[in-house]
Amino acid sequence: MVLNFGSAASGISGASIRVMQMDSSFPFGTCINTNVIQNPGFVDFFAKHFDWAVFENELKWYATEPSPGKEEYAAADQLLRFVQSNDVTARGHNIFWEDPRYTPAWVKNLTGPQLRAAVAGRVQSLLSRYKGDFVHWDVSNEMLHFDFYEDRLGGNATADFFSTARRADPLATLFLNDFNVVEACDDLSSSADSYVSRLRQLADDAGVTFEGIGLEGHFAKPNVPYVRAVLDKLGTLRLPVWLTEVDVSAAFDHATQAAYLEDVLREGFAHPAVDGIVLWTAMGANATCYQMCLTDADFTNLPAGDVVDRLLGEWQTKEVLGATDDRGSFNFSAFYGEYRLSVTYLNR
Repeated sequence: MVLNFGSAASGISGASIRVMQMDSSFPFGTCINTNVIQNPGFVDFFAKHFDWAVFENELKWYATEPSPGKEEYAAADQLLRFVQSNDVTARGHNIFWEDPRYTPAWVKNLTGPQLRAAVAGRVQSLLSRYKGDFVHWDVSNEMLHFDFYEDRLGGNATADFFSTARRADPLATLFLNDFNVVEACDDLSSSADSYVSRLRQLADDAGVTFEGIGLEGHFAKPNVPYVRAVLDKLGTLRLPVWLTEVDVSAAFDHATQAAYLEDVLREGFAHPAVDGIVLWTAMGANATCYQMCLTDADFTNLPAGDVVDRLLGEWQTKEVLGATDDRGSFNFSAFYGEYRLSVTYLNR
């Protein structure tokens, strides 16, 4: 970065410069749940590490409407108040989950017009209640693997979801979200090519305007060159790419989890196509996580937490001191973010 003082013809040389980074512009978050937000240890840990959050289960349809017409938003409202009180940005996860295992039991019994009315009601209820509160929404979750709604409502179901969501909250960024795209496994349903093909099919055939690509990132041993190649390919679509649910398999010990997590975070942070990273590390009531915790029950770092601490420190510009050269320029390296600049010249 180059700062210039004075005019092109007459630069101000010898001015003392002090630059301090106040905030990072790279979003880094984690999922949260209602089990831990009342714990002062978690609140302190969260505030020191994250500027984004996603709710683990509290916004999913089976949680907000367990029976028809019986809406339960208390848990989601509680989490939203916590997020807003900590000046944190929230992703909405998710409007629809294509996996029938996580579809509300009462929805599975609906067909035709009844199902169409239910899904329209779901979008309208959720997004009208939280309009403007969530900057992202995962509109369709895991559609490369499952097709509950399209199987019952036809091939335009996903397009209808997006258009309805767009009308309900015009300012939100709408995502598809899926797993095993960057994880380098034998899952043929979710290669980068299949993701690109599905996106283009929906855009060309159904007129869907996509705004974001979500990659869950539940890793075993990460294949970093493969991750990079996938991000390169998805980056050609010129859409924001987010690593939305990053963790490492519990099959590994804590030290190995931490090493693999560092590989993934470094690659995600460095890649120009990636606009943000969200970890999937919410702690349950029994002090366990889906696959990987950052801390123990007392919020003392595990090795993965140490990795996060170290990288967040590494990705922050340290205080920069210096003086303008004879052309009135001051050159320094910095990460994107918000900065405070102090300039002193002739003791002023």
